[in-house]
Amino acid sequence: MNELDRNRLKEFRQLRQEIRHSEQYLIVGIDVAKDRHYAFFGTATGKTLLKRFVFDNTYQGFRKLLDQTEALRVRHELSKVVYGMEPTANYHKPLGEGLIELGRSVVLVSGVTVKGNRESLDGRWDKSRPWREEGFCQCGGFDLTGEVFVL
Repeated sequence: MNELDRNRLKEFRQLRQEIRHSEQYLIVGIDVAKDRHYAFFGTATGKTLLKRFVFDNTYQGFRKLLDQTEALRVRHELSKVVYGMEPTANYHKPLGEGLIELGRSVVLVSGVTVKGNRESLDGRWDKSRPWREEGFCQCGGFDLTGEVFVL
């Protein structure tokens, strides 16, 4: 493991410890797609703040996500934000890199982890959109145990 990977792993472990049951974090779970992304906003304590938020895979859509995130963060008096998404082809890269360039915390959540989390929470096996972004959020905030990586 090279130095960069060691630093990323250390950063992830620290973030995971901070997030668990924290009342400071807004967690944004994003289901990434080619043309349109779907987001779920929640807290590490399990509170749903916004179940479904759709934004286009464009600069305007990116700004819409940032504006919605900031509005919810302020409204619910949360001090930190973390974005979680599943790596999907290359569609996640512009969004993830844009968030990172702005200094945002971003984690990648494996599809296997999301699927297992969704099934264990409520028995759903389907991959329908409304449940996927919620699954990313839940993996990102409530049970950061599986394969999750900080970008």
